[in-house]
Amino acid sequence: MGFSGHLVFARSQRPLLEAPAFADSAPEPDVEAHEWPSRPGGWQTLQLKNGIWEYEMLSGLVEWTGAPACVAHVSDSSIALVTGLDTEGHHWHAWLDLDNAASALLKTPEDVDDESEWFNTPDLEEALARKRAELDAEVPTNAKLALAWATAAGVRTTAEQHHIEELLRTHSTFAEDLFAALLDELDFPEAPRS
Repeated sequence: MGFSGHLVFARSQRPLLEAPAFADSAPEPDVEAHEWPSRPGGWQTLQLKNGIWEYEMLSGLVEWTGAPACVAHVSDSSIALVTGLDTEGHHWHAWLDLDNAASALLKTPEDVDDESEWFNTPDLEEALARKRAELDAEVPTNAKLALAWATAAGVRTTAEQHHIEELLRTHSTFAEDLFAALLDELDFPEAPRS
């Protein structure tokens, strides 16, 4: 079983767990927080398992840090929905691993009484293809907005939109790796390697 939780990315000279967004919430005893290696410039990634994270906390984090931030909601390491917000209130979102996202987002038709009868049918394959196409159609806009967000974060990005689009269409065993690769591709300074 893979990781399920949130990856919070923001810039601060203080540990992200000191942000009021976390202090004001009452984390349950089984909440695990793990800090990834920091990136130069104060950029930090906080991995929250069995999370205390709510979407509304993103605006509080941006306000506290005075810098754009983003969060990836990861499900079983197979998919992630990344949502970014800048200091002007502009937001963006993008799915990581579109094939798995299409499968997770696909709803069983109301006229299907037994879900097991729907699996491995041409109807299911067609529905998956349609959902995958819907998600794929959003990729160019999502890539453009992600680049604008990185620029608003003060990153002198030389990334090209088509490279971001390619990454958003990539399949990986671990969505966490895709999240780190997205930050790298957007030209955020890379964390020192140990």
